[in-house]
Amino acid sequence: MDRKEKIIEEIKKSDKPVSASTLAKKLGVSRQIIVGDVALIRASGTNIIATPRGYILDSKQQNQTYTIAVNHSQEQMADELYTIVDLGGCAIDVIVDHPVYGQLTGKLHLSSRYDVDQFIKKVNNNQAKPLSQLTDGLHLHTIQCPNEDTYQRIVSALDEKGYLFKKEI
Repeated sequence: MDRKEKIIEEIKKSDKPVSASTLAKKLGVSRQIIVGDVALIRASGTNIIATPRGYILDSKQQNQTYTIAVNHSQEQMADELYTIVDLGGCAIDVIVDHPVYGQLTGKLHLSSRYDVDQFIKKVNNNQAKPLSQLTDGLHLHTIQCPNEDTYQRIVSALDEKGYLFKKEI
């Protein structure tokens, strides 16, 4: 088995994202070698997604995918994401409609409080501004849910908290 096959195998067998550093240690190469290998793997058609916590395979699971529009402050970001994951959803990405660049998407793949905590920690440690700050808090999320009931619970909870965006008529 060559190194690229081993990378795919390590990502497949993990139930959480696998960082380039972790793969590099396991395979005895540099992180940069892994990044290059993953680029080649992607170019060959294997759909590996880079998340803030590492690589995952796009499994196209049986889960249903929905897009929700939300609007909130940066201080409310963790609560919004906790609401999604606590009720059984996975926040796949964040999307904003930038006036100059058009649609900008940031990959998230957050499915637990731990994932959310790590994401918030990374934002804070890097003094980064979330994409939603480019649009005064208005943004979309692609969320993945095991069923329609889970989606409806998430939407209801976000609406109750005042995060769900409702277009004024």
